[in-house]
Amino acid sequence: MSYAAIITHVQADPDAAPRLVCAVDMADRFSAAIIGVGVEMLPPLAFDSGYYGVQTDWTSVMADVVDERLKAARNSFTTAAKGLGERAVWLSGVQLPTPALAAASRAADLVVAGGQAHRRLDPYRDAGPAELALTCGRPVLVAPSQGPRLEAKRIVLAWKDTREARRALSDSLPFLERAEAVVVVEVCGTNDADQAQVRTDDVAGALKRRGVAAEGKVIAKPHAGAEQVLFEASQNGADLIVAGAYGHSRLGEWVFGGFTLDLLSQDQHHLLLSH
Repeated sequence: MSYAAIITHVQADPDAAPRLVCAVDMADRFSAAIIGVGVEMLPPLAFDSGYYGVQTDWTSVMADVVDERLKAARNSFTTAAKGLGERAVWLSGVQLPTPALAAASRAADLVVAGGQAHRRLDPYRDAGPAELALTCGRPVLVAPSQGPRLEAKRIVLAWKDTREARRALSDSLPFLERAEAVVVVEVCGTNDADQAQVRTDDVAGALKRRGVAAEGKVIAKPHAGAEQVLFEASQNGADLIVAGAYGHSRLGEWVFGGFTLDLLSQDQHHLLLSH
C-alpha cells in the first residue's frame, strides 16, 4: 500500500519548517503528489471604535500583512518541493486554516500537521493537529517542531480495542509495511493483562500476514497513560507512534487530560493519528 497524495499547511515561520520538510520527505518516499496549502484569515477587531475610517485602515494593513505571509509561504513551498516537479501543487486563500485544510484533504490520503508549537496556536493562522484529526477524515501525521526527520524504521502501534485504533492501523499500513519492526503496545490495568495480550497478539498476527515484523506487548500498570507508550517508543528506538485519536469525549480530554492530549503535548516523536 502507499499514499498517492500528501497535503500540508505551509507557513514561512521557522517552527513550521520541520512540517514542510516532513511532507516533502513523505511525498518523495511514497512517490506521491504534495499539496501545499497557504491559508490565513484576517483576525477580527478586538473592539468597535465607532470610526469606520480607522477600521478600514486597519483591515487594509492586515490584508497586506496576510498577503505577504502567504507569498512567503509559497516561496518556502516552491523551494522545498522543487525536486518533485509537477507533483507539487499549490493552493492559497484567505480562510480559516483548519477548516480549509480539512476540506482540501478530500484530494489527499495523508495530512501532515505541525507538532507542539512554541507559542499559543492562533486559529486565524494555524491549523491545529487535534482539530484536523477530528474533522478531516484522513490520517494526520504530526511532525515535531524540533525533532529529527522521520525514518519510520521502527514503529510503536498504541493499541486499544476501539474503532479509532482500527482506523489508525488501516491508515498507517503504508508505513507499517515498510518498517523494520513494529511493536503493538497496549497499556492496561493489571487485571486486564491476559486479555490485552490476546488482543495485541491478534493485531501483530494480522500484520505478520502482511509481511510486517510485528510483535505484541502488554504494559500492565495501575495507572495507564501515554507516558508508558512514549517510554516504549524511546526504548525501542521508534520515531513514529501510531494511535487512534480521541476514543473518548474530546471535551473530557481537554478538561481532565487524556491519552491523545498527552501524545500531542510531547515534541520528540512523530505521531500518526486517526479518528
